Amino acid sequence: MSHSHHHGHSHSHSPSLEAGGSTPSGQRRYQQIKKVTLIGALVNIGLASAQLLGGFFAQSQALIADGVHTLSDLASDFVVLIAAKLASKDADEDHPYGHGRIETVATIILGLSLSLVGIGIAFDAFGRLSNPEALLNPKPWGLLFAAIAIVSKESLFHYTKRTANEINSPMLLANAWHHRSDAISSLVVLIGIAGAIFLDIKWLDAAAAIVVALMILYMGLQMIKGSIMELVDTALDPDQVQGIHTFIETIDGVKNVHMLRTRKMGGTALADVHVQVDSHISVSEGHHIAERVMNSLQKEFSILQDITVHIDPEDDETASPCKHLPSRDDILSVLDPVLQELGINKSNDIVLHYLDGKISLSICLETKLSPEDIEKVTSAYNSNENIEEISVYTKCL
Repeated sequence: MSHSHHHGHSHSHSPSLEAGGSTPSGQRRYQQIKKVTLIGALVNIGLASAQLLGGFFAQSQALIADGVHTLSDLASDFVVLIAAKLASKDADEDHPYGHGRIETVATIILGLSLSLVGIGIAFDAFGRLSNPEALLNPKPWGLLFAAIAIVSKESLFHYTKRTANEINSPMLLANAWHHRSDAISSLVVLIGIAGAIFLDIKWLDAAAAIVVALMILYMGLQMIKGSIMELVDTALDPDQVQGIHTFIETIDGVKNVHMLRTRKMGGTALADVHVQVDSHISVSEGHHIAERVMNSLQKEFSILQDITVHIDPEDDETASPCKHLPSRDDILSVLDPVLQELGINKSNDIVLHYLDGKISLSICLETKLSPEDIEKVTSAYNSNENIEEISVYTKCL
């Protein structure tokens, strides 16, 4: 989007803030992810071993498929750990916005691995369904392994999801839902084994494996989709954007808000906004308002890590552009000869207002001029169609 004129902007890059407090630093955030993920990895090691051995001895293809699923979780746990470590690094010259997108890439890798696991399990199960002699005959104690898996995975889901929400990590949240999908798939396995045993429907076990595979594939594709949307700079949800817009309007000194843009980055978001202020305030006051906007936003919206505020004296979406107007040096080159002719060596304050495609001049002189001399000063600009208004003042000493 091109902007007709930017009269000033302020920029902020700092850790995001919770309302009324601070969020974890990059290193503390990494330590929390590391703790949760290592616990999940330990559970997955024990669970995968039990499921694969139990599936083999209990003759359950669905339980074996679930064990393979758990092994994929173990691999994804290590991807999460590596990505969290890299993403925790501070911003540097090569990555001025930080390393949050590493989490996004890692989430895509997790999604791809899940999708491939799902396809592999489904392919094997369909093969067995098409060849009834290859169908397994599950044993009753396979139900015990499925039940243990359900309880373990559901517990991991709640623990991981709680931490992910606390530190606002989409990657960790994806891993949490990964655990939930495991718990549901283990429930399907339980039903499939029970049906094969108690109803003597042998293909139910293979059918359960296919359902598990489709669930794994769906979860993987959803993770990939969400991360790709982030990589192409998708904005925050409309309700979130509207909330930010409404909040900025309440800040003292802000007259109007327009051109608010947001984009996601890992567990945070970036935002830039044009804030309209009174058209005749000083540059320093405009900068002060911009800093107040940034600080207030970071305290109110924890997801906003990097904020850029453009200060405008008018709504540059509706006002006439000013980029074609002469520069300050061009304006003064007309005024200086007139002042020299009048014997005035210095003009202390000349303020130019570029508004709605025109220029307004405020000239404040140390020497009091006669009406005739003021006329000479103003007449120097009367022929300039770009100048809308000229005001001449004498400074009170």
